[in-house]
Amino acid sequence: IEDGGEIFGDGVNVAARLESIAPRGGVCISRQVLDQIEGKRKLQFREMGRQNLKNIARPIEVFAIDLHDGASKAARILTGANLQQEIRYCKAADGVRLAFAKVGSGPPLLRTAHWLGHLEYDWELPIFRGLLLELASSFSLVRFDARGNGLSDWDVGNISLDHWVSDMESVADAAGLDRFPILGLSQGCAVAIAFAIRHPERVSHLILYGGFSAGVYKSPNVTPAAREQFDAMKTLMKLGWGANEPTFRQLFTASMIPTATREQMDAFNEAQRVSASAECAVRYLETVINFDVRDLLPQIKVPTLVMHVRDDRRVPIAAGRELAAGIPGARLVTLPGKNHIPLEQDPGLPIFLDEIRRFLGVA
Repeated sequence: IEDGGEIFGDGVNVAARLESIAPRGGVCISRQVLDQIEGKRKLQFREMGRQNLKNIARPIEVFAIDLHDGASKAARILTGANLQQEIRYCKAADGVRLAFAKVGSGPPLLRTAHWLGHLEYDWELPIFRGLLLELASSFSLVRFDARGNGLSDWDVGNISLDHWVSDMESVADAAGLDRFPILGLSQGCAVAIAFAIRHPERVSHLILYGGFSAGVYKSPNVTPAAREQFDAMKTLMKLGWGANEPTFRQLFTASMIPTATREQMDAFNEAQRVSASAECAVRYLETVINFDVRDLLPQIKVPTLVMHVRDDRRVPIAAGRELAAGIPGARLVTLPGKNHIPLEQDPGLPIFLDEIRRFLGVA
C-alpha cells in the first residue's frame, strides 16, 4: 500500500526487521522473497533458520547472503553497496593536513595516492565506485588524498617522492595500521617501493599495478623531442587545467582511459579539475617524470605481485616487466585491455581483483 509516498504493509515491516538482524554490511531476505527470485539469482544464500522478529506475529524463515570462499561478485557488490567510508585527517611530518578514508571491515589494505584524487568525489563517481566497493567488500580499505589535492591541504611547500613516502607513514600511523599490504597504482608503485625499503617491518605484501620504477626524464632513451613534449604539456597545464572547458584535460584522459565511454571520460575530466589546481598538477608531473627507484628494486624482501595491462596507453607494459624483473621473487600478471585506470567494463578487472584476493589469502 502506498499513501503519499509512504509504503505500508507486512512485507515492508518484515524487510525492516530483517535489516535490523543482518550482519554488518550484509543482507537478509525471507523465504517468500527467496522463492520469488529462484532461477533469476546469481547470489548464494545461507540459511539462518526461523527467526522471531519484533512486531511480526509469525516466525520468519531467514536467509543471508553467503560470503564464503565461492561467494559471487554480485554478493560482494551488494554487501559493499551498504558500506560508508569514514573520512579523517592527520598531520604530515611538516604539518601539512592529510585526508584519509577507511571503509570495510576485513584485513587491512592500504592503497597509495596516485595521479590526483579526491576522497569524496571518487567515492561517489561510478568510474571508481565499483572498484572501491569490490576492494572494501574484502578488506578494510585505507586510502588518502596526497598533499596538494583532494581534501588534503592544497597550499603546500614541498612535493617530492620523499614527502609522499613520509605522508603515507603518517596516514598508516593515524589509521592504526601496524603491518599491512600496500596496493600501489601508477606513480604510487614507486612510493610503495620506497616505503617498503624505509619501513620493511611494516609491509607484508606489495601489489603494484600499472607502475614504473623511473620517470621519463630518468630514462636513458629519452629524446629531446620527448622533453619538448613534456615541457609543452606543462605550459598547457598552467594555462588550461582549471578551465570549465575540458579540452586540455581530455588529452590526459584519452591517454589514461582510451576505451572509456563518453560519460566516463567526462566524469574523469571533471574529477581531475576538482582534485587539484593547475600549479599542483604541474608540480606532480614534474616530480613523477624525475623520480627513480630502480636501485631499490633488488632490496625488496616482501612477496610482490606486479600487474600491468598489455596495451596500456599511458605506461607501456615494458615498465611493468622491468618492475617484476628487478624485484626478487616478484610475479608478473599481464591483463587484457588498454586503460591505465581499471574500468568496470575492462576484461582485466575481474582478473585484477581475483589476483589481489588470492595473493592476500582473502576470499
